[in-house]
Amino acid sequence: MVDYYGLPGGWPGRRQSTAFSTTAEKANFVQTALHENIAAEMGTRFNSKRFVPFILMHEFEGLLFSDCAAFSRGIYQPELEVPFQSIRGQFSSPEGINDSPETAPSKRIVALLPGYQKPLLGTLAAIEIGLDRIRSECPLFDSWLRQLEGIPVE
Repeated sequence: MVDYYGLPGGWPGRRQSTAFSTTAEKANFVQTALHENIAAEMGTRFNSKRFVPFILMHEFEGLLFSDCAAFSRGIYQPELEVPFQSIRGQFSSPEGINDSPETAPSKRIVALLPGYQKPLLGTLAAIEIGLDRIRSECPLFDSWLRQLEGIPVE
């Protein structure tokens, strides 16, 4: 799992992906390019079943906007539900929340909650929201998890 927005231009497929308009197209293009790059580098040692890349478009925190009420409860800031919902309402999916480095999901959270601690509060929020809710709101993330779940146990 890597953050698309922070990828350097030399990352496989990153530069070319800007030609696509949707987050899904960009993510899929970079994931495919990365998969092909790793396969080429590893040659016959590469087992494609064991490498399932996921390009998270705009930070882990974007996923937390899947349920703004649970997000605000999870970080013990119930008064932030309405501002979180206002942010979420501007995008068709939590996975699309961003428009510049200054408005990344974590930057939006810090603007509302100075001192936001990603590892602690992000984890508490994710636990409160629950994986089922995040999956229902974030189709790219859900698709990746389905791929992982489909890997046969050997």
